[in-house]
Amino acid sequence: MSTVSTTETPATPLSESAYTLLRDRIVFLEIAPGQPVNEASIAAELGIGRTPVREALKRLEADHLVVSYPRRGTFASNVDLSELNDLAEIRRKLEPVAARRAAAGQGGDFRAQIEETIASLDAERLQLDRATLLRTDTEVHRLIYASSGNGHLVETLMRLDDLVTRIWGTVLDRLNDITDNVAEHRALLQAVLDGDPDLAERLAEEHVDHFTSSVQSALSR
Repeated sequence: MSTVSTTETPATPLSESAYTLLRDRIVFLEIAPGQPVNEASIAAELGIGRTPVREALKRLEADHLVVSYPRRGTFASNVDLSELNDLAEIRRKLEPVAARRAAAGQGGDFRAQIEETIASLDAERLQLDRATLLRTDTEVHRLIYASSGNGHLVETLMRLDDLVTRIWGTVLDRLNDITDNVAEHRALLQAVLDGDPDLAERLAEEHVDHFTSSVQSALSR
């Protein structure tokens, strides 16, 4: 899947690589909340200088995924569970818009990727561990956003979904089952392929509601 930029100014290829690597490690909690981000180790891992890494960190700070302190360094931001409802309020409005636009264009340039994703969900969804299911959910959301064809919508929803994914990852072990939540994407992706904007819009809204209620239930335990 093509990486979708979340800045208004073009990123250099090197800073884009650093941004993508760090974003996903933070989103999927491989870099834990509050853990320092080591510029030198990331630069060495990617074989690049520190300047592109610093550029990536500036973008991540704008995304609320890291925080920087003078003379202390940069750290993965804490996960604020109290933000769930505020994030859900916005996603409930915008996710259906993205799904509707994606369906109106039947997936556009991403149609083949949508078909591949549906086949993958059919073949593997019951055999995936929770961490992989979490990644699958995120990849599907990013695919639908990209298929919407609206760069501003993509940018906004990517940032929101990254924050929500961190919340979900934090409570993942408290959830009884998430396969149904991820499986909902199959119907949504099929609606996109079928060019059914009304159905895609409704399914996207229902998915956000189901996700939010599942996490709220986990938090109340």
